[in-house]
Amino acid sequence: MTDRVIVGAIAGAFGVKGEVRLKSYCTNPEDIAEYTPLYTEDGRAFPVIVLTGMTKNGLTARMDGIVTKEDADALKGTSLYAERHVLPTLPDDEFYHADLIGLEVFDTGGTLLGAVRAVQNHGATDLLEVHKAGYKTTILLPFTMANVPTVDLTAGRIIADPPEGLFPDA
Repeated sequence: MTDRVIVGAIAGAFGVKGEVRLKSYCTNPEDIAEYTPLYTEDGRAFPVIVLTGMTKNGLTARMDGIVTKEDADALKGTSLYAERHVLPTLPDDEFYHADLIGLEVFDTGGTLLGAVRAVQNHGATDLLEVHKAGYKTTILLPFTMANVPTVDLTAGRIIADPPEGLFPDA
């Protein structure tokens, strides 16, 4: 899946005629229809997506092969991926979440803090979920310029200056 980036998810049925509720993770939510074909993790392709409207927390759409409410409900929670090459090129200070996952995180002194397991957002800012080998829990590091001054995708690492006490043993 490294050549594909998650761009949204099917949130269930909308009505009884095969329309779906669609969550878009794109900066401009409607752009999701421009990145077709979209794929599921198991490789199912949706070559055409026609946006039909908006609903609370998402869009409504018709997708190839989904013709009944039951078809739509069966796909509820399914993530949708676009080919990386159809997505816009980002400025130097922006990143696709998929590019951050797996990067090692070091503090400004060179100590390994762990690796990025996921990127989350609970409303205020993105959070890097950092896991260190041997630890049972993960640390949520705010993904801000103050806390994460350097992201080096070429070297596969992040330099962090976390708030005091956020990382035990660091």
